[in-house]
Amino acid sequence: MVDCIVFWTKNAAPILHFLPQIDELGYRYYFQFTFTPYGKEIERSVGDKEQIMQTFRSLSEMIGKERVIWRYDPILLTSEISVGWHIKKFKKMCQALKGTTERVVISFLDEYKKLDKTKFRSPNEEEMMIIGQAFAEIARDFGLRIQTCAEKISIPGIEKGACIEKTLIERICGYLIAAKKDKFQRGECLCAESIDIGEYDTCAHFCGYCYANNREQTIERKRKAHDPSSPLLVGSLQPNDIIHLRKTFSLRSF
Repeated sequence: MVDCIVFWTKNAAPILHFLPQIDELGYRYYFQFTFTPYGKEIERSVGDKEQIMQTFRSLSEMIGKERVIWRYDPILLTSEISVGWHIKKFKKMCQALKGTTERVVISFLDEYKKLDKTKFRSPNEEEMMIIGQAFAEIARDFGLRIQTCAEKISIPGIEKGACIEKTLIERICGYLIAAKKDKFQRGECLCAESIDIGEYDTCAHFCGYCYANNREQTIERKRKAHDPSSPLLVGSLQPNDIIHLRKTFSLRSF
């Protein structure tokens, strides 16, 4: 059985009209909704931000603000995007989203190998502290709970959070779950055990900082292979395919 589904998205508009059907099927769920102030030069194919903001509000009205978590991440710096730029934008977005969510999650850019370091960089520790403390004060002013995601740094006024959060799932489900920390995630990650059904190289937002995409040709090929009637995210089962049952685990506590 599925206790809870966590949807990650930068634009929930395509799924909104399916939510009543998901509700009728009895599934419980919440959203991690990434909404940043970056423009097309960084988030190339993410939709119009004003429309996305309206989608955020609509989703909150449909399912409740406790089930729509705002993610302001990753926080990165460029020659034009400064510490002060983030603080100004964050306050403006808090004003725009007031009353639509209970919490905001932040994280800083991870400088993995394929990142173009000539365009983006992660804030250093001093910059992280300045941004974090300013964000904590702004979030408090707007009644928002603020958390970091998988960060080593500790910032006064900001909790270390989990995306797959045991207490939130229990609140949504109405029963206790016996979830442990997910041992397959890095040490800084506090998420409970879960199964990820996503796949790399399938997102067409083409964000410059993305760790989950490699070559655009691969993305286009995989997206063209998607079959809505197939149980697979990419492609369809073939006669010679072998299905292996994945070992699952029970989170429910009786």
